[in-house]
Amino acid sequence: MNETKILLTEKEIPTHWYNIQADMPNPLKPPLNPVTKKPAAPDELGAIFPQEIIKQEMSTERFIEIPEEVRKLYALWRPSPVYRAHRLEKALDTPAKIYFKYEGVSPAGSHKLNTAIPQAYYNKKQGIKRLTTETGAGQWGTALSMACKFFGLECTVYMVKISYNQKPYRRSMMQLFGAEVFASPSDKTHAGREVLKKDPDSNGSLGIAISEAVEDAAKNSDTNYALGSVLNHVVLHQTVIGLEAKKQMEKAGYYPDVVIACSGGGSNFSGLAMPFVQDKIKEGKKTRIVAAEPAACPSLTKGKFTYDYGDTAHLTPMMMMYTLGSDFMPPGIHAGGLRYHGSSPIQSQLLHDGLIEAVAYEQPDVFEAAVLFAQNEGIVPAPESSHAIKAAIDEAIKAREAGESRTILFCLSGHGYFDMTAYDIYLSGKLQNSSLPDDIINKALEKLS
Repeated sequence: MNETKILLTEKEIPTHWYNIQADMPNPLKPPLNPVTKKPAAPDELGAIFPQEIIKQEMSTERFIEIPEEVRKLYALWRPSPVYRAHRLEKALDTPAKIYFKYEGVSPAGSHKLNTAIPQAYYNKKQGIKRLTTETGAGQWGTALSMACKFFGLECTVYMVKISYNQKPYRRSMMQLFGAEVFASPSDKTHAGREVLKKDPDSNGSLGIAISEAVEDAAKNSDTNYALGSVLNHVVLHQTVIGLEAKKQMEKAGYYPDVVIACSGGGSNFSGLAMPFVQDKIKEGKKTRIVAAEPAACPSLTKGKFTYDYGDTAHLTPMMMMYTLGSDFMPPGIHAGGLRYHGSSPIQSQLLHDGLIEAVAYEQPDVFEAAVLFAQNEGIVPAPESSHAIKAAIDEAIKAREAGESRTILFCLSGHGYFDMTAYDIYLSGKLQNSSLPDDIINKALEKLS
């Protein structure tokens, strides 16, 4: 099939999420209580999460039903399209077939709404009045503020300060949907004030913003915390991406040789990848599954596989993951959603087991790939998603050099229409490399036990 756009009908929205924990060859190690360092019991998470989310976090059931009310809201934009990138293929003079799953068609502009809606739904059912969260580039904060408005919840967002300043219109969009937005580190929480004491000019990090949002939620009985990446239930909700993509690739008549997505905490990567990882485990498929991350925050490619805290103030459970250390401060790159010190425990275990692989890219190379993609396919991609584009282009060039065809599928997890400041800087020739010297990375790793 040579169609440019591969669609599914509304009736083909998945009825169940897929839980990779049912099929992993090595089960996840349990999260640890941050104080006792013993396995955290489900009821210990009840201070910040609703019961249904806790059940999903711990579940090893293969398929979990999507509530009807959630599916009805999914239908605002799902199923999302898969496109064949014919013009990009021609520009690269490659025999490879390049497909991309486009999540930027959601009302929030990214994949994040896939989990924001069920999280808001389950909290509303439990009688919660307000949700707190962190956001890096702003996609998650936008999605949660929108989902909260759908269900009549209040929303407080701690936005990493460098992105708060770089991306004012993302902040405006959250406020448009009624959210309260603070630059993090802020003076609103003990965690934020402690950071500001040490560094009044701190750019912030996702680890710091998580600490602020968790502290806020834990102190208020009518408030829970919502996380947009990393945790198992987020990975679960995002699998609607990969479940749809598998059906669409069947319609196209091709099974991917390479599946690619950008990776920070791991939400959109896991969403696309997990249904294909299942095929590797259960059917012996040889598909390569690639996570593309920034060289500025290389948790998968240079991090250590160990227990670490999910936040800077050590309020969250410790998780077994690839990490650079919970106090690691990445440079202020424009792909703010990928500036997280660690990676999803699920994704980390699969990398450790050799079922997926990872690559890291410099910021200018990512924007070069983004511009080439935009000029050929007509979509301006988010800087985060552009890491996947760069990896897909590299794979297509390898296919050209080897003189062999291969089918490449990547996730274009969001659009970049609120990221034009970053594009202005790139087009003016002022965008710099952002990777850190090995000695800084090594010092960060030395702090890990």
